[in-house]
Amino acid sequence: MSHGRKERTSMVIVDAQSVKNTDTAREKGYDAGKKVSGIKRHIAVDTNGLPHGIDVSTANVTDRDGAIELTKRSRENFSMVEKMLVDGGYSGEKFAHAIKKAIGATVEVVKRSELHSFKVIPKRWVVERSFAWLEKCRRLWKNCERKLSTSRQMIILAFVSLLLRRFGDSG
Repeated sequence: MSHGRKERTSMVIVDAQSVKNTDTAREKGYDAGKKVSGIKRHIAVDTNGLPHGIDVSTANVTDRDGAIELTKRSRENFSMVEKMLVDGGYSGEKFAHAIKKAIGATVEVVKRSELHSFKVIPKRWVVERSFAWLEKCRRLWKNCERKLSTSRQMIILAFVSLLLRRFGDSG
């Protein structure tokens, strides 16, 4: 019995995806690591791949800064989150401290270099699968939107569509 106190047991997996812009997009940046001029989608998903937070920035925003902004934007969705699982692009004490301060969660970094042969990184595949679901929406292959807020809404609509299809298939 919890006596009105919430138990913190949830985990989210966070990642970012750089996406090329079309010529109609107004806001863009350059992700030198991926060599992409466009936007960056930041998502936090649960272990089922369903979103807890979505944010869109210009591609020049680092994964760490985007994840911090994502947690600030969707703070109420992270109230039960105890652990945030991330890849090596999010490493650093400054990032871990910012997440702890923003949502009270600890950060666990899973690095590829710790795996000595090809293996699927544990639980990290879940967020990659969520990005793959988004890519099934033709409108999300490239960023066609003029504003970042519209790009974010298109991602939300894609997830809503996915959930409605799943609900329809199960009933």
